[in-house]
Amino acid sequence: MMSKVTIISGSPSDETRLNGVLHDIFNYFNGIGIAPEIIDVRLLPSEDLIQARFDSTVIIEANKKIEDSSIIVILTPVFKASYSGVIKTYLDLLPQNGLEGKTILPIAIGGTFGHLLMIDYALKPVLTALGATNILKGAYILDSQIKKLGNNRYELDAEAKERLVSSLNSIKPSLLTV
Repeated sequence: MMSKVTIISGSPSDETRLNGVLHDIFNYFNGIGIAPEIIDVRLLPSEDLIQARFDSTVIIEANKKIEDSSIIVILTPVFKASYSGVIKTYLDLLPQNGLEGKTILPIAIGGTFGHLLMIDYALKPVLTALGATNILKGAYILDSQIKKLGNNRYELDAEAKERLVSSLNSIKPSLLTV
């Protein structure tokens, strides 16, 4: 069966609050009967990413997940007022129009609301350059809204969870069919 949803996680770290958001998104889709694919960019071969190996089997497999999906959720932490370099190295390996015809939901987490516009001014232009025309508003979540529970488990506070679910609900119901 063709994948309909792929989540791209762009954190360079194994233990990150982004995992709490990823977990909630994964559970959201599972709750409506969709098993999303996950591309954890930091687990892709670093040599392939840094040396832009378009012919890498692992990169080709990851890109196939994107190609087969109608919905792409992009998760990134905010570093230096922009998305992570990890996510950029992967986006650079997508085909020129690799996001054409896809519904894109960007989700970012950062330390201050001062970087809220990073999605609009840093990430969206790159997504548009990759052919994306249906980029949803997305969500920006503060690090302080994600509580560490231990053992790489995290919990979003009620307000952040509500905004995340609202963003997920903005995906057209017609797209959320298996």
